[in-house]
Amino acid sequence: MKFTASQIAELLEGEVLGNPNTEVSKLAKIEEGEPGSLTFLSNEKYTPFIYTTEASIAIVNQTFVPEKKVTPTLIKVTDAYKAFSTLLAFYNEVKNNKTGKESPTFVSDSAILGADIYLGAFVYIGQNVRIADNVKLYPHCFVGDNVVIEEGTILYSGVKIYSETVVGKHCKIHAGAVLGADGFGFAPSTEGVYAAIPQTGNVIVEDGVDIGANTTIDRATLGATRICEGVKLDNLIQIAHNVEIGKHTVIAAQTAVAGSTKIGSHCMIGGQVAISGHLRIGDGVKVQGNTGVTKNIKAHATIKGSPAFDAKQWNRSYVHFKKLPDYAEKIAAFEKEIKALKGEQ
Repeated sequence: MKFTASQIAELLEGEVLGNPNTEVSKLAKIEEGEPGSLTFLSNEKYTPFIYTTEASIAIVNQTFVPEKKVTPTLIKVTDAYKAFSTLLAFYNEVKNNKTGKESPTFVSDSAILGADIYLGAFVYIGQNVRIADNVKLYPHCFVGDNVVIEEGTILYSGVKIYSETVVGKHCKIHAGAVLGADGFGFAPSTEGVYAAIPQTGNVIVEDGVDIGANTTIDRATLGATRICEGVKLDNLIQIAHNVEIGKHTVIAAQTAVAGSTKIGSHCMIGGQVAISGHLRIGDGVKVQGNTGVTKNIKAHATIKGSPAFDAKQWNRSYVHFKKLPDYAEKIAAFEKEIKALKGEQ
């Protein structure tokens, strides 16, 4: 798909300097620009590339004044970085605007499908499923019985949505994610055998949630595992049964949250964090990477370490921890001097 400089300028409310009919069909970094590509300049340290890039169109700030000849057609905007981000979002929307039904697919007779949806090849849709308008299901997606998927949500290839799950509007669920598998609930017997506890709840994902590739969210034992509005989950995250994650919290890759823990809104949780079960983590908490959380955390705390405690205290403690071998040598020397003073051997 090709776009002209004038079309792009109209979208971005920018000014064209050069040929308004210049066409582009792809995006590129400024140092890797080639004919037919669109790039941008916002960081001053990349300014030299504006004079050497082969890109056909470049988005620049209104304040940019060339010191010598530039080859690309320029589009001047208030904020080049923000404008390029807007363009990326538009490009993705156009690129992903698939509709129709590929073959083969299976759709239950009792399923209700909205308008302008896309069903890729080998999609399976179970009984009593309700899929709203403009939903995209890429190839090999599985949607179990009684699932609800609201307007504008995208399920990328290989997503598995177990029965009873509810997914809100304008969510993105990336390849290989699994929503609604059984929570890890087993009861030991006196003989040392573990019997599965039926997981009869579901998963509820509210509007505007992003879920990364191969992330898993388990169904509740009773009630719901709930991912609230605007939450962003990275790849390879495990969310256990009956967990609740508050609005607009972000969690980085390889983090695991054990069952029945409640995480507040606007939290930031780093990668490879382990959070124990049945905890309460307040709003606005920041958990640094590789942290082990084993107790409740008050709102707006910043924590680090395993087990976790205040990040500033952890940093001060680590300074001393690195010096422990030196401290041990000094203590041994002091003990030797004390023994000498006492006349001990």
